[in-house]
Amino acid sequence: MWLKRWLLGHPLATKQAAHERLSNPIALAVFSSDPLSSVAYATEEILLVLVLAGTAALHYSLGISLVIVGLVAILTVSYRQTIYAYPSGGGAYVVAKCTLGEHPGLVAAAALLIDYVLTVAVSVAAGIAAITSAVPELHEHRVGLGLLAIAVLTWGNLRGVRESGKIFAVPTYLFVGSLGLVIVTGLGRMLFGAEEAPPPPPVPAVEGLTLFLLLRAFSSGCTALTGIEAISNGVPAFRPPASKNAATTMIWMAAILGSLFLGLTILAYVYGLVPREEETLISQIARISLGGGVLYYFMQVATMLILILAANTSYNGFPRLASLLAQDSFLPHQMRSVGDRLAFSNGIFILGLSAAFLLIFFRGQTHALIPLYAVGVFLSFTLCQAGMVRHWQDRKGRGWRKKFAINLTGAVATGVATVVLAITKFTHGAWMVIFLIPLLISMFKKIQWHYKMADWQLSLAMYDRPKHSPPNVVVMPIGSVNRAVIIALDYVRQRAQDIRAVHVDVDPDETAKVKADWEKWGAGIPLVILPSPYRSFIQPLLDYIEKVRQENPGGWVTVVLGEVLPARWWENLLHNQRALLIKAALLFKFRVIVTDVPYHLGPY
Repeated sequence: MWLKRWLLGHPLATKQAAHERLSNPIALAVFSSDPLSSVAYATEEILLVLVLAGTAALHYSLGISLVIVGLVAILTVSYRQTIYAYPSGGGAYVVAKCTLGEHPGLVAAAALLIDYVLTVAVSVAAGIAAITSAVPELHEHRVGLGLLAIAVLTWGNLRGVRESGKIFAVPTYLFVGSLGLVIVTGLGRMLFGAEEAPPPPPVPAVEGLTLFLLLRAFSSGCTALTGIEAISNGVPAFRPPASKNAATTMIWMAAILGSLFLGLTILAYVYGLVPREEETLISQIARISLGGGVLYYFMQVATMLILILAANTSYNGFPRLASLLAQDSFLPHQMRSVGDRLAFSNGIFILGLSAAFLLIFFRGQTHALIPLYAVGVFLSFTLCQAGMVRHWQDRKGRGWRKKFAINLTGAVATGVATVVLAITKFTHGAWMVIFLIPLLISMFKKIQWHYKMADWQLSLAMYDRPKHSPPNVVVMPIGSVNRAVIIALDYVRQRAQDIRAVHVDVDPDETAKVKADWEKWGAGIPLVILPSPYRSFIQPLLDYIEKVRQENPGGWVTVVLGEVLPARWWENLLHNQRALLIKAALLFKFRVIVTDVPYHLGPY
């Protein structure tokens, strides 16, 4: 317990929840770190595809980036309406479930949960890549460094909302400021002729420049939009008036995201850069704009921090969405519980564990993870916007036609993008996400069915209480006759009539001693000796309990254990664990109750 308090801090009272709400500047850092950080690799992903058609195709990156920024604008306006229409948060899951039905809602939820896990893995992998670009000697340790980063992120979020916001605000603004400096300095040099733009290095074409290749480049660049919905999911985390503050924060996020993304794409083009395996594109841009001095290394550290901490968007979104699903019985009910620090601790822990598995499986390689990315989130975008279209159709109200048109535009734009992403990225890894979504939905349904059946079986509506209490047979396993056993026997004698002491004969000499001691201390209760030719303690006891249970239909069998508990934790290792084994063996036995009567050894 003391270790938990040292790591996570003292518990927070429920009434302190209002004080844990986020101000707009902190909320911008917490909820926007994912989309803001994605500019560090979105342009590079576009160029990685275009360069397959040779150097001449690189100028298409400008047009593709403009289309993506247009999508950012459409989604921002659309999600602002979602924020006001659904101030309780929940985003795509809540909107789709309420307007389109349960199944579309579950599709949106499954897609988002997958995307949240991928966000953590991709962000951490990209952050480690940023630092290994500056310090190549660390490249072989990228998986270990990534796991360490995930552990720190999980710890920070387990400490609570406000604490995590303080941790993540400074790196977010350092990244925005330093990247802004890189872009302004770079564009200034070009505009005022400080240096000539170098021609891009000649790259031979591997593929022809086709529409499919351009669509692939577009789908790769769409990673810049992941996480843009997080603010609408987390409206309750904002200070009052929550909806207004969330909508304002979303405008700021979109403006910063669009500016940084376009700025980097323009600089990559005017500098004539192409992706390189040993150095990220943003590192190349920073090295040219700032030189190779202190400012460049500061920029790389800021990039690493924002990319790693971008995963914090998922650490806010995943647990909240899991909590909503748990409230609807689609996930274990434990997921809806708020922990000591007013955070959804179970969801945070599961997210960290899942992301760590992905990082290990894909060996910390950003480019291996990114093809899985964005399909799920764009599917949730489409369902959310389609749900909002239905919302305005059903609710109408003042100015509903304008709102309807905005969300219809968002649904069509993101729907087209989803189809493009699914087709162009299918063979590159998107098939995994498309396969996982129905698998998760099946899991949701099975969990809900379990809870329905459990509620039905536990219901008192059709329950007839027996007129007579069923008989209760007490079985006391006796390993040896000592003070702990006699105290347990005295406890049982006050509460039961049919008591049967049982000793398993694994050692004839020990059995003879137990018989003699029981004659003196057993208070006239018969001792049953169970033969054990193979020296097994558990199986003969289980067989005897099952025999008693069958002889006592409708009744109860209570197994009483006199357990010795040492004063120090390590002293448990010096005692046999028979009580623990018996409890585990009888846990799922119907109408068998295990009662533990502890005997505490004093310190010495």
